Amino acid sequence: MSAATPYIPPTADYAFLYREAFGRDIVAEASGGAITADDAVEIIAGAGEFGASVLAPLDRQGDQVGARLENGQVHLPDGFAEAYQALVESGWVSATAPESAGGDGLPESVGAGLGEVWNASNMAFALCWMLGAGAIHALDAAASDELRETYLTKLVSGEWTGTMNLTEPEAGTDLGAIRTTATPREDGTYAISGQKIFITWGDHDIAENIVHLVLARTPGAPEGAKGLSLFVAPRVLVNADGSLGDRNGIETIAIEHKLGIHASPTCVLSYDDATGYLVGELHGGLAGMFVMMNSARVGMGHQATGISDRALQGAAAYAAGRLQGPVQGRPAGTPIAEHPDVRRILRSMSSRVFAMRALAVHVGDLFDRAGDDDATLAMAELFVPIFKGWASEEALRVTSDGIQVYGGMGFVEETGAAQHYRDSRIIPIYEGTTAIQSNDLIGRKVLRDQGGTVSALFAQIDATVAALRAAGGEVAVRVADRLGRAVDAARTATDALLGFGAGRDASAVSVPYLMLLGTLVGGWMHALAVVAVVAHQTPRDEDAARLTDADFYAAHHLVRVHALAETVTAGEID
Repeated sequence: MSAATPYIPPTADYAFLYREAFGRDIVAEASGGAITADDAVEIIAGAGEFGASVLAPLDRQGDQVGARLENGQVHLPDGFAEAYQALVESGWVSATAPESAGGDGLPESVGAGLGEVWNASNMAFALCWMLGAGAIHALDAAASDELRETYLTKLVSGEWTGTMNLTEPEAGTDLGAIRTTATPREDGTYAISGQKIFITWGDHDIAENIVHLVLARTPGAPEGAKGLSLFVAPRVLVNADGSLGDRNGIETIAIEHKLGIHASPTCVLSYDDATGYLVGELHGGLAGMFVMMNSARVGMGHQATGISDRALQGAAAYAAGRLQGPVQGRPAGTPIAEHPDVRRILRSMSSRVFAMRALAVHVGDLFDRAGDDDATLAMAELFVPIFKGWASEEALRVTSDGIQVYGGMGFVEETGAAQHYRDSRIIPIYEGTTAIQSNDLIGRKVLRDQGGTVSALFAQIDATVAALRAAGGEVAVRVADRLGRAVDAARTATDALLGFGAGRDASAVSVPYLMLLGTLVGGWMHALAVVAVVAHQTPRDEDAARLTDADFYAAHHLVRVHALAETVTAGEID
């Protein structure tokens, strides 16, 4: 999307998803009637207006200027500090924070829409909001009353921002290799020393304090991940009366020069006897940090959805106005949007974006409904690695397709299409690579319960296939046939995976298995949409496009499940 092309929030899609696609008003159900789907649509529309008018205009500038480190302080491009203050004053930071933390407690399904809007508007900026949200969840789950009062309240209000400090030069995926130390002091605090790298929004000049959540190892702690503890280490120390005191022993020694998200400061932080406060139980740090990591992983799915829609909107607008050569079967002067292959690419993009968006809402709805229901919670947790891994990989394909629509101009920076591709490349890497997500999927979510949860998912898809057949209509029948065959192939692949057990064969095909499930549930989301559309007594404006997207996805994407199933059943090829 070029600077001249405005961002348009997908309000109509969210209205459809909240009201119809899942057969009920999911927002009213999640909130106990406190707000309804209509209210949620107004919230998304308001966020979309804010994103389009305040955040999106900073996106290009942020990419070109980037964050810079001067005299130990990170500075962001002009306008970012003002945009963040506007975000806070408008209540967007506290909106999705849990009520138990002092926030407004919007349902997770609504948070999915907000996450997409912020990331579509300005992905680099949205990372600050997302990490703050994750820190809020982590502290809400494990912090003492004193830490809640001092730090959690400021995060919920948006006055302070949050980070997660995990990675070190010799400890990336293997968190058990962390060597940052936390030595207890007599006053109950800890002296933290070590170096953390790749710390997203680790330093900046848009808020007066930063709340770092740090994984570190105490003296005598067990080796490996079981010996890690979680600490709050503020950039600026907080006095007993709540006022800000001296700078903590945390120094920003570098910021990374990255392929994309240039306005998101990725910092190298040095801890030199910095004051930290224990969060939760000693040596229980990984469990506490996983609360934040899971929040971030779902957020990566929202990020993938947002950047994909931004790429789609830009490509569609360009194609609608670009004249280039005669268009087969169309009159002279028809823009390239009507070339058969350009139409194919745009439809491919739009069908995948809808599948991501619908899955984001479904995952949020599952967490909203989970409560004490173990089966629903297990289903929600099954979807976390699928959503993060599949959506992030699809974002690379969608943003690459966007460049293809522009042709040579897509390879030129001034259109903005290249930025979307560059920005999206990090999503399958951070917060756990696709392989990490797939190992989590097969190890903790499929093999551990012998496929029980994923079998329950397949049964739900079977029910939708039956509903499609009952609904009738050419598109419904075609989608039902393809979805039915795809879920059968998924069962075959799952049986093979269970047969492999926890060995190299399963690990070698874990990523194809994740992509198989992601592609399958993307088709399921479209199938649910078809059921809802066919039920309309009077056709609506978006109905034809929804049916076409579903038909296309089933024919062009869902069919890939069969090839992926072949790959999974082959296991490791020696």
